[in-house]
Amino acid sequence: MLIRSASFIKSSTTLKQCPVSSGYEFGFIGRSNVGKSSLINMLTGWSKLAKISGEPGKTRTINHFLINGIWYLVDLPGYGYAKVPVKLREEWTKASKDYILKRINLVCLFVLIDARLKPQKSDIEFMEFLGINRVPFARVFTKSDKIRQLELERSVRHYNDVMLKNWETLPPTFITSSVKTIGRDEILSFIEESINKLSKEV
Repeated sequence: MLIRSASFIKSSTTLKQCPVSSGYEFGFIGRSNVGKSSLINMLTGWSKLAKISGEPGKTRTINHFLINGIWYLVDLPGYGYAKVPVKLREEWTKASKDYILKRINLVCLFVLIDARLKPQKSDIEFMEFLGINRVPFARVFTKSDKIRQLELERSVRHYNDVMLKNWETLPPTFITSSVKTIGRDEILSFIEESINKLSKEV
């Protein structure tokens, strides 16, 4: 898939404020400081589309970006650690969960995981939440350039072992690096194939 255009549409603090449901949507979510904004910018080829910050928990709204005038990339508030008041974190969590569970045109949720870390409880529990609610999702391991290949393989294998204790099969998985643009073609091809498949079913 070639990205010909990418434009910011709207920031929403609740599901009701989101743009009218039209077009396919692909959401991106992960723990604070997982590299979500960098990944979004890498995928679209627009270096300043999503704001990058060294401050965890910077994304505080549901952000819609229209890609190629056809589908939406949706940047969701992260979960996990963030230096913000508990009440504010709870509001982000509610907004994200409402979107994930009730947005009828959400095709797939990309769950970002820091490849450098051992399986995090918050990541495992969040993916279990998605599985229980039958929300289609894919795993995206980020920052692969920051560790050696053997460490990367060990990290992914560790996640697989933990998840397969409760899962029969594993979700689609992508290895990425925003610095080296690793995984870009694979994710965009996955999105394109998903859209083509849904278009044929209509």
